[in-house]
Amino acid sequence: MDTRRPSSDPSPWMPFESRRRARDEKREAVLRTALQSFLEQGYHRATLNDVAERLNITKPALYNYFRGKDDILFECWALGQERVDEFIAEIEASGGNGLARLRKLVHAYARIMATDFGASLVRFDSRDLSEKNRKVMRASKKSVDLTFRRYIAEGIADGSIKPCDAKLAAFAIAGSLNWIGHWFQPDGALPADAIADEFSVRLTDGLARKQITSRAQSAPAKKQRSGGESK
Repeated sequence: MDTRRPSSDPSPWMPFESRRRARDEKREAVLRTALQSFLEQGYHRATLNDVAERLNITKPALYNYFRGKDDILFECWALGQERVDEFIAEIEASGGNGLARLRKLVHAYARIMATDFGASLVRFDSRDLSEKNRKVMRASKKSVDLTFRRYIAEGIADGSIKPCDAKLAAFAIAGSLNWIGHWFQPDGALPADAIADEFSVRLTDGLARKQITSRAQSAPAKKQRSGGESK
């Protein structure tokens, strides 16, 4: 008698890929829930007990995914930074002059600042992280700053942006964008896309080099005297 299990029967063990996917989904659920708690209450006031209660699990269960509260904070920041790195890579591949690339960067950065993971890039203190993770965060922030400066410098070189101090201009733009992560409300008057559209123009229009019309186009036409040619 053949006692082998029919091929249609489900395996008593979840396949490795399915188990990994399930674990990743649970891990992301912990991150999203913890981040909401951090943003609502502040990192120091929020507790892992609160996170566990929101997820309807025990606090020890959280340690199956993270070593501690600061580890969760770093992972939230890392997911936000990952999204920034992704859209910068897309802009790099898209081409265009310096002004066009700067506007794309402003738009994408404004859009991500309106998300929870984007807000995690600016709402928390790096001093709450381990020294190793602080160094990673600082290096990433420096890289983003240098990208803003580079696009401005490229725009100056190709004539799409007026001569200016690229470092100061980058600071001014990034500072304005970072504040979105502090004040944006999903139920506010303007949706994230509208804010990103507005910021991409407002923060770059003053840098854009205006097209100079030709002298022939700008010179007023001479008026002819009535009854004859002008002299």
